[in-house]
Amino acid sequence: MSPSKILFFLCISFVLGIFLESVYKIPQIFIWGFLLIGVLLIFIFLFFKKDVLIIAGFCLLFLIVGILRFQISEFNIANDKLSKLNGKGEVVLTGLISDEPDVRDTSQKLDVKVGDSIILVTTQRYPEYKYLGKVKLTGKLETPSVTDNFNYKNYLQKDGIYSVMNFARVEVAGKAKPNVIQAAYSGVLGLKGKLRQSLQKSFSPPQLFIIQGMVLGDKTAIPQDLKQKLSVTGVSHIIAVSGTHVVIITAILMSLLIFVGLKRGQAFYFSVVLICFYIILVGLPASGVRAGIMGIIFLFGQKLGRQNSSSRIIVLAAALMLLQNPLLLFYDVGFQLSFMAVLALIYLEPTIRFFFKILLEGFFKKEIIEKYDKILMMFSATLAAQIFTLPVIIYNFGNISFVSPIANILLLPIADLLMIFGFLSALAGIVFNYLGWILSIPAYLLLVYFIGVVNFFSKPWAFKTIENVHWAWLFVSYLVLSFTVRYLRKKIALY
Repeated sequence: MSPSKILFFLCISFVLGIFLESVYKIPQIFIWGFLLIGVLLIFIFLFFKKDVLIIAGFCLLFLIVGILRFQISEFNIANDKLSKLNGKGEVVLTGLISDEPDVRDTSQKLDVKVGDSIILVTTQRYPEYKYLGKVKLTGKLETPSVTDNFNYKNYLQKDGIYSVMNFARVEVAGKAKPNVIQAAYSGVLGLKGKLRQSLQKSFSPPQLFIIQGMVLGDKTAIPQDLKQKLSVTGVSHIIAVSGTHVVIITAILMSLLIFVGLKRGQAFYFSVVLICFYIILVGLPASGVRAGIMGIIFLFGQKLGRQNSSSRIIVLAAALMLLQNPLLLFYDVGFQLSFMAVLALIYLEPTIRFFFKILLEGFFKKEIIEKYDKILMMFSATLAAQIFTLPVIIYNFGNISFVSPIANILLLPIADLLMIFGFLSALAGIVFNYLGWILSIPAYLLLVYFIGVVNFFSKPWAFKTIENVHWAWLFVSYLVLSFTVRYLRKKIALY
């Protein structure tokens, strides 16, 4: 067995350990049992020299490492000093605003770092606060809420936030001197603010909400009714820095660059630069960084041209991310969508494209040349990602959209154009308002089309909501998908 394949199995075992501990609290007796069996298998290998024994032994050891890594994370959460003050009455704290303020219509949310802990503070819309500003907080620390519809506690825990302070009194206490990285990030946020103001001059709601989400990653200002329409239509990922969004755009971008004449190597480097620039532009959100890593790894796999290598690199990247933060596996929907979307493009997309190609060649009675085969990939990539991410969406949100593949096929091809025209309009508007307005016209026309499609496909007949979906749904769904994809790939091999 090759070293890369052994590493693949070890990574899978590590992830499985985190999964098991996330679902069930593994008793210590079982951990000791796994450890004993693993060591025993490795010891037996010394006598019988069977590779399968030592591989199985180390897989069990990596399974234990996954279990223990999740337990360590839970221990750190339980022993966070600041969270021990939750529900203990009013406190006065001084901290540093550690990220861009999340400004809403009537309020704003601040990530405030106090010592080694981060508090999510909700306060009034005004006055405005800045990144790296020192603030004095007066209010009550609370544990994030947990309801039947949403586990806000788990949602924040994955980002290292274990306490919230609602309607706090906030007083400015100065500004921290930034280091090199903080200064660079502050500059990016400054540019982002200017681009936001430029877009607000050229667009009006609801078009403004869509273009801000796509160009700058701003989705908090989107009204709830529009959020609901985007969700039930299955196109929320298009206007957010989500895993599915970045991965699909990555695939489309690579295909377009090859279509216009670039070599695969040139298209790879150009795509990587554009993805990195976009993630930096939207403020380096954690979800965006993870999605960007997945997208770049997918491109790297395409550059290598070896499917097995691509999938193993993806699993290795996922294992390394979970080693750093094991809570991502169950509590970060973006991580789940990124991972499944990349696997869809590796395994399912070529199969769908093959069948599309057969149907089109049969209809037109003409062979599709390789150059146009890349354009066909835009549609097959969209459908593949939708199929592979559907179980995750149903599990987390309970929405089954009957029209999501159609809506995505109609909207994803214009996503690149919207981002390009939107960004050019915002950039030009910083210097010349009139030029920004002129460049906004193509984006505006595309946005009218975008919103029209969303409104049409968000009717009650287009989706169904399912409540209390069990985690076993994910296991069964992906088991069925795995066997189906394997069967179809064998059929193609015999074609």
